[in-house]
Amino acid sequence: MGRDRDANTLADDDGANLTRRSLFQRAGFAIAAAALPTGVAMAGQAASAAAAKTAGPIAAAQGQGVSPVMEKLSAYMSEAGNHALPDEVVEKAKEHILDTLAAMVSGSVLLPGRDAFRFARTYGCGNVATVVASNILCGPMEAALTNGMLAHSDETDDSNGPSHSHPGCADVPAALAAGELFGIDGTRFVRAVTLGYDVGSRVTITMGGERYENESHRSTHSIATVFGAAAAAGCAASLNAQQMRVMLGYTAQECSGLTAWRRDTQHVQKAFVFAGMTARSGVTAALLVQLGWSGVSDIFSGKDNFFQAYDPQANPAGLIDGLGERYEIARTDIKKWSVGSPIQAVLDALEILEKQHPFNADQVKQVIVRVAPPEAVTVNNRAMPDICLQHMVAVMLLDKTVTFHSAHDVARMKDPAVLRVRAKVQLVPDKELLQYEPTRAAIVEITLADGTHFSERVLAVRGTAKNPMTRDEVAAKARDLMTPVLGSAQSNNLIEKIYALESVKDIRELRPLLQRT
Repeated sequence: MGRDRDANTLADDDGANLTRRSLFQRAGFAIAAAALPTGVAMAGQAASAAAAKTAGPIAAAQGQGVSPVMEKLSAYMSEAGNHALPDEVVEKAKEHILDTLAAMVSGSVLLPGRDAFRFARTYGCGNVATVVASNILCGPMEAALTNGMLAHSDETDDSNGPSHSHPGCADVPAALAAGELFGIDGTRFVRAVTLGYDVGSRVTITMGGERYENESHRSTHSIATVFGAAAAAGCAASLNAQQMRVMLGYTAQECSGLTAWRRDTQHVQKAFVFAGMTARSGVTAALLVQLGWSGVSDIFSGKDNFFQAYDPQANPAGLIDGLGERYEIARTDIKKWSVGSPIQAVLDALEILEKQHPFNADQVKQVIVRVAPPEAVTVNNRAMPDICLQHMVAVMLLDKTVTFHSAHDVARMKDPAVLRVRAKVQLVPDKELLQYEPTRAAIVEITLADGTHFSERVLAVRGTAKNPMTRDEVAAKARDLMTPVLGSAQSNNLIEKIYALESVKDIRELRPLLQRT
C-alpha cells in the first residue's frame, strides 16, 4: 500500500482511496455479523472461514515449507476453540478474566486510563466493541488498545513469572474485542483467553524469560503479549491452521518494545508497551488474515526467521513443550496487592510478622528487605508509589495493610510521617534469592527500638500457583476494585456472570455490566 494525500488515507493496489473505515466496510459480512443475533453472526463467521480456506493467496502460501513445530502449534491453535479444557483450568481462566476486567475498571480512574479514553473518543470508529468503564463503543482494534491500557494502568493485573510477562492485560482485551466482533459465546471466550496465555508465554519462556529481557534490552512483556493477544483473537475469529501460521507471521512483524519503559514515571508508555500496543497489534494480525491476507507460513523457521532475529540460541521446540498438558494460565499469578510483583512477597511477609508480633510503626528502628537483584532494580526508590518498595513498606507499617487507594496516593509520597518511616527501610539485593526465580521471593527483617529482632522469608506469595487465592478472595479483590466505579450491584452481577461464562451465549451480553453510563 502507498501513501495518499494524508496519513489517515491509504491507497489500495488499484490506486483507489481506502480509509480504515472502508477497510472494514469491505468486510461487510463480518462487521454486520456483530449486530446480528448469535446464530446469524456465527453463520457469517463460518462463511468467512470457508471463503478464506479457498482464497488464492492463502492457498499459494501453503506451498512454503512448514516445520513440524509450526505444524503442531498451528493445528493446536486452530482447534483450541472447540476443545474442552480441564475443569480446573476453566476455573483458573474465569478467575484471571475477572481479575483482568477488575483491573480495567479500576484503571479507568488513573492517568493511563484517562489518556486511553481520550484516544478512543477521538479516533475510535464503529460500534463493534466495548470500552470498559465507559459508554464508548468503537472498532475492535481501538477497543483492544484502550482496554489494554486500562488493564495495565497500574500493577493490579496478573503476571506470569516463567515468561516474564503480564498476559491478562493484553489477552483478555484482544479476546473481548474480537469476540464481540464475531459474537462468540462464553465458552469460546474462555478457550481463546487460555490459548493466548499458552502461546504468548511459551514464546518468551523459549527465549529465556527475564534473562533474555535483561541481556537484550527488549521487552518480554511486549513480545509475549503480542503473540498471546494474536492467538486469543485468532481463536475468536475461528482461524484455521494455515491462517494461524500466517497470522503468527504478521504478529512477529509487529513485535516490538524496549525495556526503556522502566524510565516511564507515569505508567502511560509502560501500559502501552505491556498491553495497549500488543492487544491492538494482536487483533490487527488476526483480522487481516481473517480477511484473506497472505504471508509467510512459518515465521519460526527458515531464512530470516523470528528466532534468528531475536534469539538465535532459542530452541523453537519450546513453543510446543507441554502444549495441551501444561496450561500457563494455571502458572500465572493473581496479585493480592495492587503493587509491582517484586513487592508482593514483601507485603506478605510484613502482614505475617505483624500478626505474629504486633507492633507499631513508631516502634520500628530498622527494616531490611532482601529480594533478588533484578527485582531490586525494578522497585528501588521508584517515582510511582505502587512500584516503590521503600514507600509501600512504609505505608504497610503505618496502615497495617495496602489498599488500591493507598498504593496510588502520589501525594502521600511527600507526607512527613511516611518519609520518617521510609527512612528506616533498607533494600538489599540478595543473590541467594536468585535460585528461586522466577518466584518472587523476599526476606524481611525488622528490628525494634528495644532491640527485639524478627524476620520472615516468603517463597510462595499469596496468589501464586503454590499459594493460590480462593475463588472468594479473587471475587473480593475484584469487588473492591470495581465497586467505586461501577457500584455494588453492577459489580456483583458482573462477578456472577464471569463465574458462569459457560451460560453466556454471546459475549456481548457482558457489555451492560462492563460499561459505565
